Amino acid sequence: MTFSILARDPETGAIGGAAATGSLCVGGWVLRGDLAAGMSASQGAAPSTLWGEDVLHMMRNGAGAEQAVDRVTSDDKGRDYRQLAALDLSGQTGAFTGASNEPEKGSLGFADGIVSGNMLTSTGVLDAMADRFLHTRGGFDHRLLSALHAAAQEGGDYRGLLSAALLVLHPGKPPLTLRIDYHPDDPIGALRDLHVRATTGSYAKWTDQVPTARDRQRTLD
Repeated sequence: MTFSILARDPETGAIGGAAATGSLCVGGWVLRGDLAAGMSASQGAAPSTLWGEDVLHMMRNGAGAEQAVDRVTSDDKGRDYRQLAALDLSGQTGAFTGASNEPEKGSLGFADGIVSGNMLTSTGVLDAMADRFLHTRGGFDHRLLSALHAAAQEGGDYRGLLSAALLVLHPGKPPLTLRIDYHPDDPIGALRDLHVRATTGSYAKWTDQVPTARDRQRTLD
């Protein structure tokens, strides 16, 4: 019921993901990340948040994305109703799509990223997401949001959209986790507006003083 993108910025070390769906609360259900492991997107007709956490645990302990996905998905009796994508810190990807998810469905890997979806109007949604991310100029956050917008323009979830989310982890910045859990008109537009508010002005200035993975004791200058 969802489309998502996971990506890595090799220049800054940032990793991130974005997702949207025709149901509620996509950010809480789908996106997981860990700067010591990578990113995951767990979705589908009966998504497993445990899959999303377990694949990160395996990558944190040395498994590549493809190997981690294979291990996590192999023994689950409900696997046919689930979908999982993973991105490790080397930029490699892995994916699984259960046969009982509604079409169109699938995943598409590209350099330092992967897009996935189900209940799509067409597989062109995946192509549009990947292409927009790869050919958009600007910051990493902007490229992820642009990819999400491109998917919606291509048709996205065939039921329409109700929620959207962005998760970006950067070694030198605090986590950026933004969620529009319900918006009946334009959740991606609302997410883009929230992103502007969260990355400019007094709020953005305040985040410059909180700890990060690179500076765990950072505070006021």
